[in-house]
Amino acid sequence: MADQRLNDLFGRYIRRQTSEAEQEELMRLMADESHEAQVNDLMQAAWDHFEPRTEPFSAADSAQLLRQIWEQAGPPQVKRIRLWPRIAAAASIILAVSAGGYFILHKQQPVQQTAQLIKNDIAPGHNQATLILANGKKIILTKGLSGLLAQQGQTQIQVDQNNVTYNAAKTEDQVSYNTLTTARGEQSPYPLVLADGTKVWLNAESSITFPTAFGGKERIVKITGEAYFEVAHNQKQPFKVQAANQTIEDIGTQFDVNAYPDESSTRTTLVEGSVRVNNLMLKPSEQTDGNRIKTVNTEIVTAWKIGRFHFEGENIQTVMRQLARWYNIDVAYQGEVTNNVFYAGISRNKNISAVLHLLENTKGVHFKVEGRRVTVIE
Repeated sequence: MADQRLNDLFGRYIRRQTSEAEQEELMRLMADESHEAQVNDLMQAAWDHFEPRTEPFSAADSAQLLRQIWEQAGPPQVKRIRLWPRIAAAASIILAVSAGGYFILHKQQPVQQTAQLIKNDIAPGHNQATLILANGKKIILTKGLSGLLAQQGQTQIQVDQNNVTYNAAKTEDQVSYNTLTTARGEQSPYPLVLADGTKVWLNAESSITFPTAFGGKERIVKITGEAYFEVAHNQKQPFKVQAANQTIEDIGTQFDVNAYPDESSTRTTLVEGSVRVNNLMLKPSEQTDGNRIKTVNTEIVTAWKIGRFHFEGENIQTVMRQLARWYNIDVAYQGEVTNNVFYAGISRNKNISAVLHLLENTKGVHFKVEGRRVTVIE
């Protein structure tokens, strides 16, 4: 009976017990529209078994976890799936089922294994930032603040549960500069609303230096680390971001800039609108290092903004740099560094043990935690 056969194959597939022929049979059954309700039930049961979830499971989550399942099952099956004419109609179902299967696969491993691996767990970072005024005074920003924070010339700095806002007078006799900064293990608790209405979010170990009011022909800010911008467009007064070896000019847009000094390049990713980067024009879902342009998944690039890690074919060094900034850890390597790449997604609110356990199961890499030092062992 097809219904029972689908159940049996699905259970065996997520335990990696199916043959190549059985995997093809399973995918054909999943792509059959008459099985849509059954596939949905399998997916829901699989996910709930691992971890009940209130927020929707995004396409980016599904795609990454599906790639991991396919990678474990073997590349030939990926090619066959892409050739099936009806797969497009069932793609969302297959993605979700594979994601659920991925988590059950790892859920079955004993909790004791993680306990033995991670003897000194490390808590995640937290929502905090430091605002440095023109006179050097520092204001620590945390959740729950309200009211007037400070006054810079004729500009008032207000905070509420949603934003830190610079309310500038129409005319400002003297413009001063402020800096918002985050340390390792910190992320800005509020978006910063500049005097022109532009919103800025800061990732860990990042900073933005900006004027308290915008005068002149241009609006210019400087960043280090990573920031996400929602720019209030003004054609008469262009908005520019200076970051390492890039100057990004807004042409009505939302974009992410990754300018960490320990990364190989500064990367600007356009989410909406249009930007010019070193005379290169970007379209939505395009990213540039200032020299070349490529298409990317913007949900993955900006995952940090909504409190998630997304690794999309990243090598272990890139993954560990992200973890180092958020968990405030030092990273060391023992033995030959793996050439494997990682596809995974997980909340940044988890302790580091959860992330390391996921990476171990994904690629067979191992970790040792001593204090705030994490050693990658091949």
